[in-house]
Amino acid sequence: MFDIEPLTERCGTVLREASHACIGVSPFNSYFSTRRLTELAGWALSAFGSCHFFVPDAAAAYTLEALGDTPERARHKAGRQGRYVRNKVTTALRTLGVAEPADLILGMDRLSQNARYRELLDAAQLLFETDAAFRAACLDASLWVLDRKLPPGARPTPEQLGKAVRYFLAELPLFTDSAGIAGAGARSSMFVYHHRVRFLERFYRGELTWSPAPGQGFLVVRERPPRNSVPDGRDNLIPPPRDAGPAPGRAGMDLIANASPETGPESPPGAGKGISPGPAAAGHEHTGAAS
Repeated sequence: MFDIEPLTERCGTVLREASHACIGVSPFNSYFSTRRLTELAGWALSAFGSCHFFVPDAAAAYTLEALGDTPERARHKAGRQGRYVRNKVTTALRTLGVAEPADLILGMDRLSQNARYRELLDAAQLLFETDAAFRAACLDASLWVLDRKLPPGARPTPEQLGKAVRYFLAELPLFTDSAGIAGAGARSSMFVYHHRVRFLERFYRGELTWSPAPGQGFLVVRERPPRNSVPDGRDNLIPPPRDAGPAPGRAGMDLIANASPETGPESPPGAGKGISPGPAAAGHEHTGAAS
């Protein structure tokens, strides 16, 4: 079972019509075990009818470079971890009877050949270069990652931020129009992740120069602890859209936190688009990037 929370009031409106989900999977985040991926896929296919998994595999090298790896070493580590994660997603989808799992996985190689993705990435990069406020917001999101990984008291240099922000920019097209990129034939799509991101709260409220496609939303989806289960009859209710407001703390895209092998407790699978709203909205705990 899952608790879900539209990131903003606008996202709640999009949720009512959405027929596609794009699930973000962080390459170096142990949260995404094979069982969790299976549960998420089963829920998304049941709730929306179609879904894709976004695995920013090659893009992970940008953050690794910012933290000191050579470009060659960073590409090697990102590629190895990307293959590992894609294999887990493939296993999850096959468990659910998906005949061609590769068709539902959006990695960076595939996206680099996608016209809509390239269009949005080029536009985001141009805006980053020309709009000071947008650039500052993107750099702030990347700063959080580096602050977590650098030695105590160290601050990222402009050069490090310039490398790390490329990862964030590579994700932005999926937050903007995941249905258009996936070619899922859906007019509305929800990007799915298990944490809130301050940049995206502003993004989906229309507070930035960059804006989502009309049918694009963001859904925070987290496993419901067994002790918090609700009585029968609520699991199929779509929660009323509401704007949860900004949460404390700096949100970010923590790409490489918890880079250990997959661990953690497993929870029962969930299904249904409108599982009741719950603790998914609370706080900014970060174990990995989405995105």
